[in-house]
Amino acid sequence: MRELVLDTETTGFEPDQGDRIVEIGAVELWNHVPTGRTYHQYINPERSMPQEAFEVHGLGDDFLRDKPVFADIAQDFVDFVRNDKMVIHNASFDMKFLNAELSWLNRPTLPNNQAIDTLMIARKRFPGSPASLDALCRRFNIDNSSRTLHGALLDSEILAEVYLELIGGRQPDFALGASQETAGSAGHDGAWRIPPRPQPLAPRITDKEREAHNAFVKGLGDSALWKTV
Repeated sequence: MRELVLDTETTGFEPDQGDRIVEIGAVELWNHVPTGRTYHQYINPERSMPQEAFEVHGLGDDFLRDKPVFADIAQDFVDFVRNDKMVIHNASFDMKFLNAELSWLNRPTLPNNQAIDTLMIARKRFPGSPASLDALCRRFNIDNSSRTLHGALLDSEILAEVYLELIGGRQPDFALGASQETAGSAGHDGAWRIPPRPQPLAPRITDKEREAHNAFVKGLGDSALWKTV
């Protein structure tokens, strides 16, 4: 199962008031394990950066001036996302901007049910508690010390760790050892399976322990439950 942990940075809060996306970052997961594959793109918003937004992410006009506009990266972005689930913190915000950018290009928009909202998951799991990304990092002891400013790729990497904790840690699919190559070999429509060991593990029980077990079982007599079935 392929998922994309995604984040955006923007010039403001409302695309219908002229705000635009200036950065997209995404981390690929396969069966809840990071594959190492990422998507990252800075985008020229074709407008000036408000000071309030600059103070959040530090992306200014001079830096963004030579970056591609959204129309130039739209196909690469859509190709990366495909139809797979996108894990987003406060998904309605990012989806609103992504779909605004796509609609301005007369492209098909992304269905809202393609997004998994970690903010909603956190609020359901911890009602009444702070559910910001920083608050969840503190709850799960995730190091976010490098997050002095918001950044789409960095926030996606942090959110990937938070998401795995929210859904039960790194063991929901028992795929802890899956590498990128192992995950890819399953195909996007298949399920990851543990490959067979090239050589079976040696038994860890000693002869003394085996003898003690046999003596214990013998002492139970013929009335032992498994002998009556």
